[in-house]
Amino acid sequence: MLRAMQAAVAALLLASAPVALVPAQAWASDLADAYNHQTDASFRTGMQIRLAWTGDYAGDFSGSVDARSLRAIRDFQARHGMEANGVISEDFLQLLIAKSDAARAAVGFDLVDDATTGLRVALPLALVSDDGSTPVGHVWRSADRAIEIETVRLTGTEGDIDAVHAMLSQPSATRSVTSDVATEGGFTVAGVEGGRPYLMRFKGVAGDVRGFGISYDPSQREAMLSYATVAANLFDPDIPQVQDPVVTAGLDPAPTGAVPDAARTRGERFRSLLDAKARPDGESGTAPAATETASSGTGFVVSNDGWVLTNAHVAGACRAVMVGDKGLADKVLVDEANDVAAVHVGAKLGKPLAIAGDMPRLGEDVLALGFPLRSILADSLNVTRGNVSSLRGLSNDPRYLQISAPVQPGNSGGPLVDLTGRVVGIVTAKLDAIAVADATGDIPQSINFAIRPDAAARFLKDKGIRFASAPASKNFASVADTTAGIADSVMPILCLDAER
Repeated sequence: MLRAMQAAVAALLLASAPVALVPAQAWASDLADAYNHQTDASFRTGMQIRLAWTGDYAGDFSGSVDARSLRAIRDFQARHGMEANGVISEDFLQLLIAKSDAARAAVGFDLVDDATTGLRVALPLALVSDDGSTPVGHVWRSADRAIEIETVRLTGTEGDIDAVHAMLSQPSATRSVTSDVATEGGFTVAGVEGGRPYLMRFKGVAGDVRGFGISYDPSQREAMLSYATVAANLFDPDIPQVQDPVVTAGLDPAPTGAVPDAARTRGERFRSLLDAKARPDGESGTAPAATETASSGTGFVVSNDGWVLTNAHVAGACRAVMVGDKGLADKVLVDEANDVAAVHVGAKLGKPLAIAGDMPRLGEDVLALGFPLRSILADSLNVTRGNVSSLRGLSNDPRYLQISAPVQPGNSGGPLVDLTGRVVGIVTAKLDAIAVADATGDIPQSINFAIRPDAAARFLKDKGIRFASAPASKNFASVADTTAGIADSVMPILCLDAER
């Protein structure tokens, strides 16, 4: 049972509970202290919830009356023709109860248990209905899709609350972040994406992160604003610590001779530490009718004749591959050993991105572009910045680079570019922090991997795909300009009805 919800739901029923009313002549500066000592916590929490329903309060449901709570009381009083003195009277309580009950009933507020994520979530059931499961949770939508509410659960490698926070707190070309509040074991982020206000609240422990998101059309602001405040505050999942190491699938064995014997021997112990398999994170409903999006990743244009490069683990085991909004791929070429794939689509694509003709320098600034956590972040392209931290992968694997740019599910297959716009790698994996901690006693930070540019170029040559190569240049651009120059050439890759 959720701790905050236990007290809050009971407090929602307050109406005639005995209250030690504070004399009207009390100084305003003493009111908060008087309320906090002369009323019980459930009453104070219930009052905050009710003031949130009336649109007067947007703070935490802490059960402690502070300056913000007093201001909400006075605002409510002023809006309803009362003396705005912050004093709680019987008339004030009766009107607050009537107005908040009406607002709550109007949206059909109720608590729903989501078996997919193990969450109890507050929903406006008069406005939305169940729209089914996603690969990472569940979603409820209004009939016209003006309102969308989604639960999410990320486990294993993806269950890293700090990494999820870092990703979701970064604005993008289509998503602003207007509020970012860290809480104990979690965070709340709010802003506007594609013209739609959104709010996301997450909480987690190592290996298990759970959250929910609310997004709505501006036309629904009046109905949704108070609900969003209440729902976010009541979200407090009780997540147990992960007792056993969460180990995700590793890279396929390298071809004979591709990795030095010593490196391969040392790598046996740590094979499970590298998560090279993308967690399914596409969203049901994005694919054509009668199909199911099993997973998603990212790809980028590499030729003038319709070829898009991505990871083998993104596109290699799909019955059909959807290339952004360009349609289904008609050809898929795969090199599973090196985790590279090329998909072809018969549509006009963006400008091909040039593959670097040499290796990036150690410490060089790089950008990872992709569509991470697509179920949460919709269809917006995301850009993260980091540097090349090693020219070798796990256990000195020569096929990979180590990078510090944050990546999440859905980044796989996306381009890693330098600040001249050259592709210096293909994002492919991140280190499983839980398994590393279990094996070494230490938690790794920002350890992610990309396929080297020479490996990508060799694959394209072997498959007979003509591509552009670019030498090193000192004509560096800003992050924004570099992103703008290549954004049209990066697109989501959706795996439909993956083979079992």
